Amino acid sequence: MQKEDLIATQTRISPYIHRTPILTSRLLNEIAGADLYFKCENFQRMGAFKMRGAMNAVLQLSEEQKARGVVTHSSGNFAQALALAAQSVGAPAYIVMPENAPQVKKEAVKGYSGQIIECASTPIAREEVAAQVEKETGAFFIHPSNDEAVILGQGTAALELLEDQPDLAYIFSPVGGGGLIAGTALAAHFYGKNCKVIGGEPFEADDAYRSLQSGKIESNTSTNTVADGLRTQLGDINFPIIRQYVDRIIRVEETEITQALRLIWERMKIIVEPSSAVALAALLREKETFACQKIGVILSGGNIDLTRLPF
Repeated sequence: MQKEDLIATQTRISPYIHRTPILTSRLLNEIAGADLYFKCENFQRMGAFKMRGAMNAVLQLSEEQKARGVVTHSSGNFAQALALAAQSVGAPAYIVMPENAPQVKKEAVKGYSGQIIECASTPIAREEVAAQVEKETGAFFIHPSNDEAVILGQGTAALELLEDQPDLAYIFSPVGGGGLIAGTALAAHFYGKNCKVIGGEPFEADDAYRSLQSGKIESNTSTNTVADGLRTQLGDINFPIIRQYVDRIIRVEETEITQALRLIWERMKIIVEPSSAVALAALLREKETFACQKIGVILSGGNIDLTRLPF
């Protein structure tokens, strides 16, 4: 994936997505001891950055592929994104979702005309059911995070951030399946001025942290985290990018995620989901390291089940 690919992606998807705002907070700057610039993907279409990658993938399908439709597996945000992206080009969307996915995300998928197929809440079950649907329908499989078109699409959030704030020293991103942080790392590498990318990850789902330590893709035996969007693992396309271009990953406790979530809600007056708050939690955990720097923070989405708030 080259520098030009990112610009081509931005040009391709821009008619279909929002250029999301960058917000600042004097109080959060004081708490962090740094100048923070929040890229608010909670204001993206369908409420999360995933719309970027889904749209980029769908726009590159042939007419025949569009007619057969698309299939993916997702706990929520990519499910919604692919359903809406497919609807935008008149293609059917088959969405495999774990049975414990938030109801608000299931309802949103249905609202975008997506056809939900439920599965057990394990990575293996997701993949097996998605493969079965792909075989039965002839739909084109699009992975939520381990796909070049998806990674490049997700990278446009950081590209926009750097266009508006070109002298950032760091960009913090949550880490789940690896698509967002891989795209962010590519954008920072190609368009930043010595800008380093730091990942935030829950201790309860720290497969990416362990993968960087071991040099191979690790799995989670359990994913007991409030950050439901980060329960997935890295893939063979995004992991090499992460290894090469991500500076490090900082793990955070569940209480730190909840505290960061509450800070954003109370002080910035915006709704984000717990997965988004992991990036800020990681920064605050080691704020002395990043003091007095200009830092971008990607708020990945705002699709939270209001009946299951962690505070």
